[in-house]
Amino acid sequence: MVIEKKEGNVVHFSIEVPEDDFNKAINTAYLKNRGSIAIPGFRKGKVPRQIIELNFGKDVFHDEALDIVLPDIYKKFIEESGIKPIDYPEFDIDGEIEKGSPVKVVGSVEVRPEIELAKYKGIEFEKVEFPVTDELIDKEIDGLREKNARLVDSDGPVEKGHVINLDYKGFVGDEAFEGGEAQGQTLEIGSGAFIPGFEEELVGAKLGEERDVKVTFPEEYHAEHLAGKEAIFKCKVNEIKNKLLPDLDDEFAKDVSEFDTLDEYKASIRETMEAEFKEREERENEVALLEALVEANPLDVPPAMIRNQLNEEVNNFAMRIQMQGMNFDDYLKYTGSDIESLKKFLEPAALQRVKQEMILDAIATKEALEATDEDVDKEAEKLAENLNDEDKEKFKERFKTENLDIAKERIRMDKALELVKENAVEK
Repeated sequence: MVIEKKEGNVVHFSIEVPEDDFNKAINTAYLKNRGSIAIPGFRKGKVPRQIIELNFGKDVFHDEALDIVLPDIYKKFIEESGIKPIDYPEFDIDGEIEKGSPVKVVGSVEVRPEIELAKYKGIEFEKVEFPVTDELIDKEIDGLREKNARLVDSDGPVEKGHVINLDYKGFVGDEAFEGGEAQGQTLEIGSGAFIPGFEEELVGAKLGEERDVKVTFPEEYHAEHLAGKEAIFKCKVNEIKNKLLPDLDDEFAKDVSEFDTLDEYKASIRETMEAEFKEREERENEVALLEALVEANPLDVPPAMIRNQLNEEVNNFAMRIQMQGMNFDDYLKYTGSDIESLKKFLEPAALQRVKQEMILDAIATKEALEATDEDVDKEAEKLAENLNDEDKEKFKERFKTENLDIAKERIRMDKALELVKENAVEK
């Protein structure tokens, strides 16, 4: 296995396939295809290999034999040579096949380009912080009080904060429009749940009162036939209720949590919120740092890398849709989309991700960053931490055999990113 030359990002190489291995692959290809080959004078599926080769040429099974025998040999070549392919290779048999000699195969493949790093230490970025304030904690508790509020009858008239039950029917001109009618609808006045002006027009209405509510639909309303149109809703108020919030005291804390006092409950909310905000800070600061890193290291991306990343992005997107319980093809139909338009939407993110990966790979290479056995053990332990002891050991063993190469590459990239973080500068 020899690299013969490199032209730009394309590597040309030669591989020798042992004669016995190639002959076995040809026989496998023959057995697989003989049932579909018909030659007069022979029953279908019973044509000898020599007869097929005589009629169709001695190389009739060569291409498929290469498909059978080359994957393992090519994988070994990649490992030994250290090249990083970004596309599928092209193979050809070099010259005549001679009895008693290995089969020489020549190939070419596009590889990851070597990039010249401009800067990766001292990268400046805008760091964000999300402090947990008393106001945020109070807002969280106010939301819980709203959820636990009691509704009691009121004689009215309707005021902001009241929860009413009403019937309504909407008209544009003299014509009732589809979707504009309901009976027994619950509405909190001041919630902004209905179109602008609707709730305000009901303020002052009495129990049982029928009232015409005049509104204008927003210019960008989702139903195009109503956008910007004036309408009248004929309404009747069936019920008016006051919302009574629970007192904010220790008893409230006991009712909605496992804590005995309001102070303990607030401290718990703060702790949870701080952990969530810290994760958000780390996530958003990492995104900002990577964007600054890419900006500091301009580079051209081979089309094959963008194409491969886009396919991965589409597959991940489809998986997320299916995890939400929707068939991906149905999703495309309902949204009036297709694979090509989805790829166009995902392309900017895919391009950015490829650039980040190329730069981090170059940093890892320059800094000689590698994944140790201890690193792999820690990664396996981390991923298996929510499993029981028996399943955990099985998972770790499987992880270190089936996913070892992927895990090592991810750890290597993480180390490169950590190096960039350690040397970054806040603006």
